[in-house]
Amino acid sequence: MPRLAPTDAPALACRGIERSFGGLKALKGVDLEVRPGEIFGLVGPNGSGKTTMVNVITGFYPPNAGRVALFGDDITGLAPHAITRRGIARTFQNLALFKGMSVLDNILVGRHIHMHPSVLGTLFYWVAAVREETAHRTVVEEIIEFMQLQEIRHEPVEVVPLGLQKRVELARALAAEPRVLILDEPMAGMNQEEKEYIARFILDARDERGVSVLVIEHHMDVVMAICDRVLVLNYGETIAAGPPAEAMASPKVIEAYLGHSAARRQLRAVS
Repeated sequence: MPRLAPTDAPALACRGIERSFGGLKALKGVDLEVRPGEIFGLVGPNGSGKTTMVNVITGFYPPNAGRVALFGDDITGLAPHAITRRGIARTFQNLALFKGMSVLDNILVGRHIHMHPSVLGTLFYWVAAVREETAHRTVVEEIIEFMQLQEIRHEPVEVVPLGLQKRVELARALAAEPRVLILDEPMAGMNQEEKEYIARFILDARDERGVSVLVIEHHMDVVMAICDRVLVLNYGETIAAGPPAEAMASPKVIEAYLGHSAARRQLRAVS
């Protein structure tokens, strides 16, 4: 694939991303850049285009215009599985866990991009196949310990509380050993204690596992606490970008969230 930038390229770079559905422009020339080792927040009101942006990045929607690069490599238009192999893993707004499977087996699914299944290989090289499966399970067990899921590893995932299911989905994404981790509302439906757990695991994933993180999140207290920078979308357009406190104080952002009258009151308060 062609190089879009030198070796010191951003972990993730999106340039001029546009996406339409019929006559509706969901994304209008969005630029986004996540630096290596950064936790980057993608925020905005409901319907602002956040999940559409993530779906373009991860190959679920092809962009109508613009390019996406992962550490300088052009990944625009690749299929989701190909993008995962390149080093991007994601979670979803709605849990995408496999009911009827254990917590451990759900996390093991995240290893599929590193597996090399073959009927003939399994039949004639079963020792190597067993060795490979053992290696994958070793990785998964380490992630289970990292995510503090040891006590429920053999439980059917559907009987596990929501907060722990969210942790399982994050663990499955980490099992792919991504370079960039994309989280779509990882704290939706959680209480304060559960949110604090997930926030800590996101920070630990960055600090201890070296992943760069792009996170969509509606809980602004979490965004302020863990994100290095944010980009704010509204109706598919960028209305602010920068450090969280600075971006969220923008009059355009206040208006997008609270309405024009609230923005005017905020401006009067600081003037």
